[in-house]
Amino acid sequence: MAKTDLGKQYKAYYTAKNKPELVNIEAARFLSICGKGDPSGAAFADNLQALYSTAYTLKFACKALNQDFVAAKLEGLWSFDESKYKSLSMEEAPGSVPRSEWDYRMMIRMPDFVTQEMLQNAIETVVNKKQIVLAKELVFFEMAEGKCVRMLHTGPFANEPETLKQMLAFIRANDFKKNGLHHEIYLSDFRKTPPEKLKTILREPVV
Repeated sequence: MAKTDLGKQYKAYYTAKNKPELVNIEAARFLSICGKGDPSGAAFADNLQALYSTAYTLKFACKALNQDFVAAKLEGLWSFDESKYKSLSMEEAPGSVPRSEWDYRMMIRMPDFVTQEMLQNAIETVVNKKQIVLAKELVFFEMAEGKCVRMLHTGPFANEPETLKQMLAFIRANDFKKNGLHHEIYLSDFRKTPPEKLKTILREPVV
C-alpha cells in the first residue's frame, strides 16, 4: 500500500512564493507540544525530541496496520505577551522580545486515520521504552487558520524581520488586521542545514 504523504496531498499548504500573497488555509490536525523559552536552549531540544519520537512511533504503528505515512514537516506557532510589548510591530518583535519570553507550540501534521487511542499507545511506548517523559505533554491540536498572508523566507532565522517587513507592508496596503499567531513551517531541517540555505514558510492569519 502506498504511503500517505501529506506534503503531496496538500502541496499548496507546504509551498510559498518569495513575495507576500493572500491564501486560504484548510483546517488541519497536528501532534503538538507547547513550551516557552530560547529555541537554541536545551528545553526546546528536549521538546522536539519528544515530538519526533512520538511522531515516528505513531508512523511505525500505522505501518504495521498497512497505513504508513510520511512524517510531515515541522511547524511552529510563536507568540509573546503583547500587553507587555504592545508597541512592537510584527517586524520588530523578533529582535526586541527576549528569546526567553517567547511561547511556542511545535507541531507535526497528522493524517486523519491516526486516532487518540493510537496517540496514547505511542506516548506510553516512548515514555516506557525510550524514557522520554516529556512525551506525556503531547496532544492533538486542531487549527483552522483560514485567511493568511504567506511568504517564503530563505536564509537565517535572524533575517526573518526582512521578510516580515514585506508581509507587514502587504497587510497594511490591503487593510488587513492580525487574526492569529505567527506561524512557521520549516521546509529545511534547521538542525542540519546551513543557515544561509534554510527555507521557512512564514504565515500571518488576517481578517
